[in-house]
Amino acid sequence: MAENNEDEDLKRKKLRKKSIIKEWIIDIAVIACIGFLVYRFVGYGVWITSGSMIPTLEVKDRLIVTRVYSPESLKEGDIVLFKNDEFKGDILIKRLIGLPGDKIEIKEGVVFRNGERLQEDYVINNNISNGVFEVPKNKYFFLGDNRAHSDDSRYWNNPYVDESYIVGKARIKYYPIKDFEIYK
Repeated sequence: MAENNEDEDLKRKKLRKKSIIKEWIIDIAVIACIGFLVYRFVGYGVWITSGSMIPTLEVKDRLIVTRVYSPESLKEGDIVLFKNDEFKGDILIKRLIGLPGDKIEIKEGVVFRNGERLQEDYVINNNISNGVFEVPKNKYFFLGDNRAHSDDSRYWNNPYVDESYIVGKARIKYYPIKDFEIYK
């Protein structure tokens, strides 16, 4: 009789162990699916690898980026991630300066949009450059904040980025923690 009770206890323990493992597997699968859906459709984290956005973004800063499904919702000054034919496979991050239809003029390093001088307190390492750019329909114009060390729209064969190449918008700088910042 005692052996029978021991067998039943052993069976119950095995069933409980299987039940716990099954619950964990289900929980992990659900969390993985939610993580994948968030990454695929909402946003993701990025690590800054170039100095083109210094002082706003330093090398090794980490950001949370949301995906951009409607580029017309972007506004001047946004920090945007995009692809570019001249940098095959790379995702670039720059500041949005010109929207479709804007006329961008750079005079001695000072940027004007549609005749109005831009207040660019974030640019501390400017260079003396000149140029006039008329942003076509469905295209955007980008500059790095570290103008003296940024390979940006001023220098590309095609200075305009097609709206279909825009992939994300910087929302939060979370690392280093002391520089935590939320971007509008």
